[in-house]
Amino acid sequence: MTRAAQTRILLQPAFVLHRRPYLNTSLLLEAFGRESGRVGLVARGALGSRSRLKGLLQPFVPLLLSWVGTGELATLSAAEDSGPPATLAPARVLAGLYANELLVRLLPRQDPLPELFAAYGRLLAELTVAPDPEPALRCFEKRLLAELGYGLTLDREAGGLPIVAEETYRYVLDQGPLPAHQTQTGLLISGRSLLALRDELLSDPAILKEVKRLTRAALTEQLRGRALKTRDLYRPKREL
Repeated sequence: MTRAAQTRILLQPAFVLHRRPYLNTSLLLEAFGRESGRVGLVARGALGSRSRLKGLLQPFVPLLLSWVGTGELATLSAAEDSGPPATLAPARVLAGLYANELLVRLLPRQDPLPELFAAYGRLLAELTVAPDPEPALRCFEKRLLAELGYGLTLDREAGGLPIVAEETYRYVLDQGPLPAHQTQTGLLISGRSLLALRDELLSDPAILKEVKRLTRAALTEQLRGRALKTRDLYRPKREL
């Protein structure tokens, strides 16, 4: 990316991941741009009574954003919608916010991840129609881990042999799956569940339960002890 592109970005596809008030009438934004990755932006005057940005700069709205500046915090210079927002039912909003929080916590700044951006857009589309948000969330978690360089090994044992659906394994995070009889460490998981996550076929509740334990453990390691607020909010009803 050239220095000019670093200092002035023009109408890049993006989503707002998080927003909070700043000074009297401004907003601090965490945004996820298709070409720029995660960026911090200040939207000056966005909370002013005459600003149209207040209602526009919301999570789950596909946007085109322009900004100026380098470093940790750039200045938003323009914003417009680029399509209809993902209309999430109340029971799905927290699932979307959970995905947003994962991106804010785990993505480095200004690291382009266009495939993950596309996966995030697909996740929002799936959350609008899926009867259960969890399969879509688990698939997104798998893709996020892969984009971060910590992809899960799902088709072969740590020793190289193919995963067998009928076998039982223990998944050791820094090695991969091992036959359950070879180790007492790691997460117990069936070969069927590993292959189902590889193929993103997660309709079976028993498989989904095993897969959730695996993706949660892998994400917890990357979070390095930092708690997720959305998990705390969700716990009284059902765990993400």
